[in-house]
Amino acid sequence: MLLQIDGAAAYCYTGGKTFDAALPAVVFIHGAQNDHSVWALQSRYLAHHGYGVLAVDLPGHGRSKGAAKRSVEEMADWLLAVLDAAGAAQAALVGHSMGSLIALELAHRAPQRVAKLAMLGTAYPMKVSDALLDTSRDNEQAAIDMVNIYSHSSMAQKPSCPGPGFSVMGGARRLMQRMSALNPEQLFYTDFYACNAYANGEPAAQAVRCPALFIFGGKDVMTPPKSARLLTAAIPHGQVVQVDAGHSLMSEQPDAVLDALAAFLRQ
Repeated sequence: MLLQIDGAAAYCYTGGKTFDAALPAVVFIHGAQNDHSVWALQSRYLAHHGYGVLAVDLPGHGRSKGAAKRSVEEMADWLLAVLDAAGAAQAALVGHSMGSLIALELAHRAPQRVAKLAMLGTAYPMKVSDALLDTSRDNEQAAIDMVNIYSHSSMAQKPSCPGPGFSVMGGARRLMQRMSALNPEQLFYTDFYACNAYANGEPAAQAVRCPALFIFGGKDVMTPPKSARLLTAAIPHGQVVQVDAGHSLMSEQPDAVLDALAAFLRQ
C-alpha cells in the first residue's frame, strides 16, 4: 500500500491482505539499512489471522521515497503521519533495533495512539562504536559485512529457518546492499547516527503505560540483553522473552518470535 506523507510516497506492506482500519492494527518498524521484508513471515501470518498490518519502509528505505530521516524523533513523527494517512486510530507497534526506538518515541509523543508496544533487539542508549560509525560513513560495504557477521549467532541455519537451502546471512547481506543501491546517500551512517544520538529513551520508557513486550536474542552481540536493562527497569510491567538467536532474531528464529508476538497481541 502506498500513502502520501509530506509529498512523498510511503510504502507499507500489508501482509497479502488489504489493510482494514476496522481491525486491530499492528505496525512493524524495521531497523537500520533494512526494509519491511525483515518482517515478512510475522507480518503475513498476522494479516491472515485477524489483524490489519502495516509493515513500513522508512523514508529512504525500500519503496518509500524521500530522504532518510536523520533522527529517531523525525522518524516517530513520520510514523504518526502514516497512522493518520492509513486511518489507524490506534495500533500495536512492533519495532526492531532502530525501529524499537522509533516505536518507543512514538509511544511517548502520542500515547493515546499506541495500544501495545513490542521492542525487539533493543538497547538504550543504543550507542554505535566509533569504529563502526566511521566505517558506515567511509566504507559502507565494509560496514554491511561487519554488521552482517555481528547480527547472526552462527553460520548454520536454525531448524525454524523458512526453507531448505535458505541463507539467512546471505539474504541479510543482499538486503543491506540493495538499500545502498537504492539510496547511496550514506544511508547506513544516517541510520546509525540517529541511533547513536537518540537521548530520550529513559523518560520515554518511564512514561509507557500500555502493555509492553521485550524480545531479546540470547546470542545478540549488537544489542545484548543486558544493554536494555535501563528500559526493562523503566517499564517494569513489560514482559521479557528470550530466543536462541543473534540480533537478526526475526529471521534466525521466526517461529519463536511469531509465537511471542501472537501471544502478546492476543492478551
